Amino acid sequence: MTEPTTWQKSSFSGADNNQNCIHVRLTANDTIELVESETPETVVTTSRTNFSAFLLGAKAGEFDDLIEGTRQGLSSNVTPTSEVMPG
Repeated sequence: MTEPTTWQKSSFSGADNNQNCIHVRLTANDTIELVESETPETVVTTSRTNFSAFLLGAKAGEFDDLIEGTRQGLSSNVTPTSEVMPG
């Protein structure tokens, strides 16, 4: 078995020292794990197939009504960063 990949977060999460972010990684057994920075002890595990379907839905705008700010997506004052959660 290989090692899990490093935790990653969206470049739109902000640069606030890994606070208020959702982190995701691929595990050694080929599943996806998600954690919230506020409760890192709670890990959600799903299949790559299910996670891919979720991402496709998000990209298609299926969850835009859940986003704070504008109905079409994030407000224009959100800028991407490139931070990765330490493993």
